[in-house]
Amino acid sequence: MTKADLVDQVLQVGDLTRRDGEVIVETFFAGIAEALHADDKVEIRGFGSFRTRQRNSRTGRNPKTGTPVDVPANRVPYFKPSKELREDVNRSHAIDDAALERAEQGED
Repeated sequence: MTKADLVDQVLQVGDLTRRDGEVIVETFFAGIAEALHADDKVEIRGFGSFRTRQRNSRTGRNPKTGTPVDVPANRVPYFKPSKELREDVNRSHAIDDAALERAEQGED
């Protein structure tokens, strides 16, 4: 799904212009990014939470030459799905897997 697809879904909810839908989606993403920049946690119940994690400095390797490269410490965004979202995704995959097995066995 792309950002444009998400805007289209927002537009289906009510009488909004395309520009209104884009503003809603952009504002949502900007709010999350702003909170993470301030090192706050964003929690959306039933969906998940966005946080930042600190990565320590380390020695990496240049993939082309193989020479060691110092990688500095930095903060990275991290998403942790909620229990409900994980269960929903697993449930939908279990249903898809069961249907695939039946189709392979010629039961459909």
